[in-house]
Amino acid sequence: MTKIQGAVIKEQGVTFATTVVKKHILNSQMQCQQTAQSFQPLFPGIPIVLMGQDARGTPTYWGRKDIVNFLRNVHPSRIPWKEYTCN
Repeated sequence: MTKIQGAVIKEQGVTFATTVVKKHILNSQMQCQQTAQSFQPLFPGIPIVLMGQDARGTPTYWGRKDIVNFLRNVHPSRIPWKEYTCN
């Protein structure tokens, strides 16, 4: 079992999930898709956005464009993170 940091957010009528991943995953479109798909059972039926951070904690997002654009303006400390366990 793996523990991940994630959050379910409802903003402007859109419900979505964001999860923290290792930054290198964001370098590969295929890895992003596979990772997001692996989290789908935790967040059924809602879009998933992946977030990786560099050494300084600066976030980079992957996912639906409108959600990514929204998250770019939100400091990661304002996201209601929780720990999730997945198989």
